[in-house]
Amino acid sequence: MKPRCICIHGHFYQPPRENAWLEAVEVQDSAHPYHDWNRRITAECYAANANARILDADGRIAWIVNNYEKISFDFGPTLLAWMETNAPAVYQAVLEADRRSRERYQGHGSALAQAYSHMIMPLANRRDKRTQVIWGVKDFVYRFGRRPEGMWLPETAVDLETLAVLAAEGIAFTILAPGQAQAVRGTEEEDWLDVSDGSIDPRIPYRQRLPDGAEIALFFYDPISRAVAFEDLLKDGSEFADRLVDGFVDRDGPQLVHIATDGETYGHHFAHGDMALAYALHAIESEGRARLTNYG
Repeated sequence: MKPRCICIHGHFYQPPRENAWLEAVEVQDSAHPYHDWNRRITAECYAANANARILDADGRIAWIVNNYEKISFDFGPTLLAWMETNAPAVYQAVLEADRRSRERYQGHGSALAQAYSHMIMPLANRRDKRTQVIWGVKDFVYRFGRRPEGMWLPETAVDLETLAVLAAEGIAFTILAPGQAQAVRGTEEEDWLDVSDGSIDPRIPYRQRLPDGAEIALFFYDPISRAVAFEDLLKDGSEFADRLVDGFVDRDGPQLVHIATDGETYGHHFAHGDMALAYALHAIESEGRARLTNYG
């Protein structure tokens, strides 16, 4: 049987909204009926995904699941710091999901670290890049109790120096957009294949050799990601599952169909997107259509 795996990554982030003088988030009228946007998005997305409902054929709740246990995810340090105090139950559900994912995925936790303050990394000098990565790793270790295998780069913005900094700090992989690759080759003896038009095969990981001799793995997410974010694919969990499974091609060897979107897509940007995600994960796994996995 040809190994077929699916990975869904959610990038969860909110900027710091605290009033610097009060060290608290003030009332934000545009978030009505909630006190502020952090609380509104937590209710619509972060808490919803920790307690996602799967309905039966009669529209009744059949299961309540923690979506974070079966997906890959990263939470920004500023968001986790707010959640730790203001949404502790959701915060603990995220940490517990990573622990359970390690049991599910052969010791590889599903949580990824994030550059500390969501800075666009190529715009920074090397020292500031190192600060962002080191602080992001330290915050991750404090919260999840382990070192991260991968790190999300804000807006997936990248250059070779950023990748070199990641590798130097022990980061094994990151996730990029398909249009960010210029050329690939299978072996050093093969010619380079131009993929600058976004035609890179996203179903396999790639090794980037760096100027200092180090290496880092790169995963280029599938264009299905755009359908999730902008084409209403979350209106039906069954269609979502079908679209993911249809991402496989007929060839030998293992394949990984993986997508990456803002985590807020699942419930905040699209109402009940958390339920579509839960249903798709359940359908793929229970029907044996593919194996769920994470990047680690």
